[in-house]
Amino acid sequence: MVVDAELDLHAHTVDEALPRLNDYLYRAFMAGMSSVRINHGKGMGILRQAVRRELKGHTLVCSFRRGDRWEGGEGVTVVELAEH
Repeated sequence: MVVDAELDLHAHTVDEALPRLNDYLYRAFMAGMSSVRINHGKGMGILRQAVRRELKGHTLVCSFRRGDRWEGGEGVTVVELAEH
């Protein structure tokens, strides 16, 4: 299974984005990926906050962090996935 290293959630509502996020995390985990990027954009921060709330305590997520400047900064969340 080939899974992109980044999920782009730009222009999605929270209700649209969270199911896509969960499906993506599952597919990335099953593909054996160790980390992924979630591109939620900067905007007003509503989607970023919802994504990070969803990642807290997620069974497939080991940790996550804000993207570094060269990764997209506050517009991106970098996720380290749990090991198999």
